[in-house]
This record gives sequence, C-alpha cells and structure tokens, in this order.
Amino acid sequence: MGRSQETFRKKEQNKKREQKKKEKELKKENRLTNSNKGKSFEDMLAYVDENGNITTQKPLEVKKSNVKLEEIMISTPKMVEGDDLIQGKVKFYNDERGYGFINTNHGERVFFLISDAPKEIKLDDAVAFKVQKSPKGLQAYEIEIVKEKEANQNG
Repeated sequence: MGRSQETFRKKEQNKKREQKKKEKELKKENRLTNSNKGKSFEDMLAYVDENGNITTQKPLEVKKSNVKLEEIMISTPKMVEGDDLIQGKVKFYNDERGYGFINTNHGERVFFLISDAPKEIKLDDAVAFKVQKSPKGLQAYEIEIVKEKEANQNG
C-alpha cells in the first residue's frame, strides 16, 4: 500500500481555494441584488422639501409667490457719493506728510488729506465728513470738527 499523494498542505490549499470561490459568489450575489442598474428613473430621483431636506417623496403643491419683473434688482445699486455726513474720530494724523485716517462709527477707516480738513484738526477729534471714492479707496472731504456730545447723538 502506498501513501496518499495528497499531502496536508495540498488539502489546506484546496480548502482555501474553495472558501475564496464561495466568498466571491456571495459578493457577486450581493452586488446583483443591490444594483441600481435595473431601477427606473423615478426610483433614482431625490427631492428637496421646503426645509431643505432631501427626500424620496415628491413634494406636494409648492407655494409660489408672484413677483413682478420690475421689483427684481439685477445690478448692484450705485453708491451716491457724499449725500450724508458720516461721523467718526481722527485716529491717525501726520501734519508733516499732509494726511490722516478717520475711524467711522461703523468701524471703517477712511483716508483724508489735510487740504480737506480744517487747520485746527488734531488726533482723537470727533468729526463729520462726506465720503468719495478715490483710486485707492474711500476718501473723506468737507471735514468738520464736531463737539463730542453731537457726535454721540448723531452716531
């Protein structure tokens, strides 16, 4: 009697190979059952409800409001230069170089030239001024020194 031609190692390899085949078949079946390819177009659609949540149900009648074409603003409104006086405080002032900066009550920094300001202007003065656009940004002109109480009432 001879020994078996199939060794323990060969048996183990065959078992592993069979196990891999079974796993592969299971994966294939899962892939086929969970596939989206056979579904209709309606099943693949998603809708957004009025709260912004994604749903699979078609929303009911959407409430539409009538908007007149004249009411729609297409372009940005143009800034009317220098209509209102703006309140602020002088936060930087250089008499030698001829310029300064004003912090508005809204938190913006506005550049000004000494030629646009009164001669008695100094640091931390409350001022009222008009604004115009310059190539480098906003620039104050027609600057007037305001008493502190008036600046607090208007700002």
